[in-house]
Amino acid sequence: MITQIDLNADMGESFGPWPMGADADLLRVITSANIACGFHAGDPDVMARAMAQAVAQGVGIGAHPGLPDLQGFGRRRMQIAPDEARHLVAYQLGAAQAMARLAGGRVRHLKLHGALANMAAEDETLARACYQGALAVDPEIILMVISGTAQARAAQALNARMAQEIFADRAYTEDGLLMDRRLPGAVIHDADQVSARILAMLRAGAIITAEGTHLPARIDTICLHGDTSGAVSLAQALRARLTAEGIALRPFEGARATKQNT
Repeated sequence: MITQIDLNADMGESFGPWPMGADADLLRVITSANIACGFHAGDPDVMARAMAQAVAQGVGIGAHPGLPDLQGFGRRRMQIAPDEARHLVAYQLGAAQAMARLAGGRVRHLKLHGALANMAAEDETLARACYQGALAVDPEIILMVISGTAQARAAQALNARMAQEIFADRAYTEDGLLMDRRLPGAVIHDADQVSARILAMLRAGAIITAEGTHLPARIDTICLHGDTSGAVSLAQALRARLTAEGIALRPFEGARATKQNT
């Protein structure tokens, strides 16, 4: 049974006058924050506010780059060449680093968003291009990858620092990928169900699919989506349940990928 774990959430996804999520409240619960970089959501003011709040709460800051699709919230797939992916990620990481420094913090990890993340979970060439872009900007950045996918294989091949992630509020397919959000049961809102399935995964050291299959996996961090309905309540309930089970909440260390996958 895992004795310590990181709890992360996607945030900084408001845009101009349009609010999304409850960043300030979530930052009191989580240990790592993935902050949107302006392509799928967010803007300089939103980024600055989220970064400053993360620094104030002592929460680890991560860049959360996505596809350039504000209207679709970065969740619509696009055709993208490896060079474009490399530049897309490097550009957004640079913006995140600047805003973090402005807030008196630093970016310690990077996590791909939405459709870009799902595409990279299936396509190792695309994942490698994205991560090469990030590592060219910061060779010591920790890559937060979806556990057991092409993302993890790409990070390992690049000998990058890595933290492997499972999702608290999303169901899994039999091949270990996230279920399409349009399908019934793909997004989980019940706090008791979220807590129970996460504890089961931590005890088993495995992703548990919607069909009940156990897929062995390394688990360094647990994600809750900031735009999920009731995200703060879910995060509070999950943190309380983990603490009650004697599991400490703290930011991941991000060892080299080759050491994590032995």
